[in-house]
Amino acid sequence: MTATIPLAPGHRKGAPRLTPQVVPGVHRVEHAFTNCYLLADGDAWTLVDAAFPKTWGPLVHAAHEVGLRMRDLQGIVLTHGHFDHVGFAERAIKELGVPVFVHAEDRRLAAHPYRYKREHTPFVYPFLYPRSLGAVGGMLRAGALSVKGVEDVSELPGDGMLDLPGRPEVVFTPGHTFGHCALLLRDRETLLSGDAIVTLDPYKGIPGAQIIAGAATADSAMALRTLDTILATGARTILPGHGEPWRDGVEAAVASARAIGRS
Repeated sequence: MTATIPLAPGHRKGAPRLTPQVVPGVHRVEHAFTNCYLLADGDAWTLVDAAFPKTWGPLVHAAHEVGLRMRDLQGIVLTHGHFDHVGFAERAIKELGVPVFVHAEDRRLAAHPYRYKREHTPFVYPFLYPRSLGAVGGMLRAGALSVKGVEDVSELPGDGMLDLPGRPEVVFTPGHTFGHCALLLRDRETLLSGDAIVTLDPYKGIPGAQIIAGAATADSAMALRTLDTILATGARTILPGHGEPWRDGVEAAVASARAIGRS
């Protein structure tokens, strides 16, 4: 894997960083323990997820580092409508005029990204899982409490290839939210999984392939059933919404998530 490149001065945990070519044609920007991905196709590119308001500057820096121009961004695909994925989407619409895509079931959530269904209150998790405090602090510094919802969106289909750079295929993966979608890059055997399966749960601070805790998941039983859909992709690499890339194959990732289960 290409070495990561800091996108801001200092070495504070959760500071923004870039991993160029995490798989061919895909660049990863991590900020505050949350990932977004740049899918490049020549000069044109697609962005998957919009992290936090303060991720905008690091994104512009990252695009420059990998030879992409903001004016060539063709669209933003939101895997789901939570605040830590909607981030700067409204700013991108206003400044660049790019379309933002989200599944119909998450359209209202994207407009109101703090009004989401969850199984448990998130406020007890820092006490139960003190390791989560680093992630919580990083998210707050990145603007987690100041995300503007986005209403001017286009709806993703439930499946099929998108006419966007990178040619991602929509994989409907409900559970974390009811309109959650992953994106499959079939020619690279890579799944951009959003929060359907992650390798770091920011609510627990625990690494490993897993579904996210009920503090932010609408229906954990549904999320666990959705692992069958993820397994069927046959992906060799998983690029999650939170945590490091998983390169040990989808079978091992799903087995890990099932073993960890709901929380």
